[in-house]
Parts: sequence; C-alpha cells; structure tokens
Amino acid sequence: MIIRRYSSDQWIWQRTLTSETAVQSKVSEILETIRRDGDFALRRYTQEFDRWQGAMNAEEPLSVPRSVREAALAATPASLQTALREAAQRIRRFHEDVLPDNRQFEQAGATLGMVWRPLRRVGVYAPGGKAAYPSTVFMNTIPAQVAGVTEIVLASPPQAETGWPHPLILAAAEIAGVQEVYRIGGAQAIAAFAYGTASVPAVEKIVGPGNQWVATAKQQVQSHVAIDSIAGPSEVFVIADHTAKAPYVAADMLAQAEHDEAAGAVCISTDRRLLDEVASELERQLAILPRRSIAAQALQTWGALVEVASMTEAIELTNQMAPEHVELHVAHPYEILPELRTVGAVFLGEYTPEPVGDYLAGPNHVLPTHGTARFASGLSVHDFLRRFTYVSYDSTALARDAESIIRLAEAEGLDGHARAVQIRLEGERS
Repeated sequence: MIIRRYSSDQWIWQRTLTSETAVQSKVSEILETIRRDGDFALRRYTQEFDRWQGAMNAEEPLSVPRSVREAALAATPASLQTALREAAQRIRRFHEDVLPDNRQFEQAGATLGMVWRPLRRVGVYAPGGKAAYPSTVFMNTIPAQVAGVTEIVLASPPQAETGWPHPLILAAAEIAGVQEVYRIGGAQAIAAFAYGTASVPAVEKIVGPGNQWVATAKQQVQSHVAIDSIAGPSEVFVIADHTAKAPYVAADMLAQAEHDEAAGAVCISTDRRLLDEVASELERQLAILPRRSIAAQALQTWGALVEVASMTEAIELTNQMAPEHVELHVAHPYEILPELRTVGAVFLGEYTPEPVGDYLAGPNHVLPTHGTARFASGLSVHDFLRRFTYVSYDSTALARDAESIIRLAEAEGLDGHARAVQIRLEGERS
C-alpha cells in the first residue's frame, strides 16, 4: 500500500509553511546586501547561485533583449506556440470578464462612489530551476495587464549554459507582451524588485511562485512592498461518491503528487470499494509515471484515502482543511458547490481534471495553499488594483446629517471635527 488510509474521525492533515533558520538568515543577508550595494551585489549573487559566469561583466546587461525573446519564441515548436497562444487568450478573456466596475450612488443630495485604479509597476517572478512553467508567466502577467498595470517586470534565473532564462519562459513572456524581462533569480531577484537597483527599478507589488529562498525573501520584504502570498506545495482533495471512476481519481491524485515531494493528494469518499480501487490504480499508474519517485514520496508523506459516512461529512472535512484544489467526482456536483466555503478552486465533474485549470480554462491557477484558503483567495485582476472611495455632499445633505456627525465627534472628544461641520452651518445662516 503506497498511501495511508484513515477514517475521518482520526485523520489529521497538518501542513505548515516554514523555512529553515539558515535559509532565513542567508536571505536576510542577501536582501540587506543588495539594498546597500545594488547592482554589484545583485550580479555577485547571480553568479554565485545561478552559476552564470558572465554575471560580473558590467557589459552584459541584466535585462533580456527583445531579440532574444523573439528568438526563443521562434524556436518553440508550432504546435506548442498554438497551445500557448490559446492559453493566453483564454486567461485574458476570463480576467476581462471579472474586471470590477467603478460604482456611484446618489443618496438624497449626497454622491458616494468607489473607484478602482491599477498599480503602476508590478514584479513577476517565474521559476526556472528544476522546471519552467510558461503557464505561470501568463497567470501572473495577464491579469496585471487586464487591470491596467503599465509596467510589468518579469524576472527568471539565467541558465548557466546560455546566460538567459529558460526559452519557454522567454517565449511566454513574448506572447504575453511583457516589456521588461531580467535574468535574475532567487532571493536576489526579490531584493531587486523590493528595493530597486540601477538596472532594476523597484516595484509596488511582487507576485509569482518560487522555491524556499524566494518564498522566504517575499516574506521578509512584505513590510516594504506588497506581495501576493507565500505559496506552498500544491495539493488536491478529490471528493468522490459511488459513481466515480477509480482510474480518473488516481490519475488526478498523481497529477498533483508529481509536482514535488511535498505535494498533497487526498481522496475522500463514502464508498469503501472505490477507495480500494483507487489504491490499486495508484500502484498501477505510478509504475509508469516518469516522475514516479517524486510522486511516490509525496503520496507516502501527504497522501491519504479517507472514508467518510456521508457527503455532509466529506464537505465538512474539506472546509476544515481548506485545500488549494477540490475536485467533485460525484453524481450531482452543483449540489455540493454551494456548501464549499474555504477552498482555492473547484473542478466539477469527472471530465474536469485540475490540469484544465492549470493551463487553459481561464481562471487563475495561483491559489492559496496549506489551509490559507480559510482567509485568502486565488490571484485575480483584483490583486493588481487598488480602490478608493469618494463622497460629495451638498448643503442640504450636510444640514440633514450635521447633528449626528457633531454628536459623534463630541463623543470621541474631537471638537475640531465637530467644528468643521458647525462652521458650515453657521456660514449658511449668515
């Protein structure tokens, strides 16, 4: 048996976002050194950690020329280019549809409103170490474009052999229309975004996933610059009833488990027979999975088959755990959807595996992990906007509300507040 089974009354699934003390200390050093020494330190750390030997050559720009991005796109197979363009279009369309509108209300002489304005400059981090994810480039840059952000900056680590970021990252950046791309990675890239250097002007918000070094750096700079979230390993909960197909459930669990050794994959079901079949399918499919060693470790550590007495119990357990992804392999998924409160994203029905959300459907795949869906939401166009309100009273509206405002101000001991209203009433009478 490669995966543990629990009954719901004894199951505890606790995941925490922590980083080693040594990593925290080194990241603090990197941040402070780049804040103090700028480009020189940025280049030195890039050479040390990314092993790009040209990093210390001041003649080598840290930015990636447009010609290099265009060449990367041209070298991408035509079929993959088509898929990338389709993904970018779908993501753009969805975020355009959820773009909020400015609102204005009239209330008896008073005009009230809320206005949305885009951030000016946003930094997007795109990993390029163990793997490159062009879909992540789209998910982080396109909503910012839709929001109206005028300066979107992408950073991704250089490959030691070429000195440029991964070609797929560059191809995706070109398709998305990103204007600034830099060949810097890790905590040093986050430092450049947060504090700015001569080559990399500072940003107002940092988004995008990364390894422990990136996550720790984002955590340490968030008092200076806005961030999206501290992302943890990916996770999926599959809620299944007797109608579910074990091969589909197992395949979807493995799709998460292959991310990395800390990924979580759980199936919750009322059907013991199904859980037995899923266990067998996991064994069978794992044997032919190219990333089977990673997936096997993830299942051993963070995998579970959970038997519950009812769908109500399955829903309660899911809401308690607040997972990143939830799949509903049940006869009537839309009946369950209203009951789910604390999840990152939901995929309804047996023909909606989570990868459709990772790549093509349109909603964002940057989602809260490690139970943070209890209070956080997935990345969206809203995260690249700030809002403010406005109020306009005429003399009639102020006269109507004056007494209440004055009484409240006096109760708080703020006589100047009360006087700011009273002086206008006296002016009207004179």
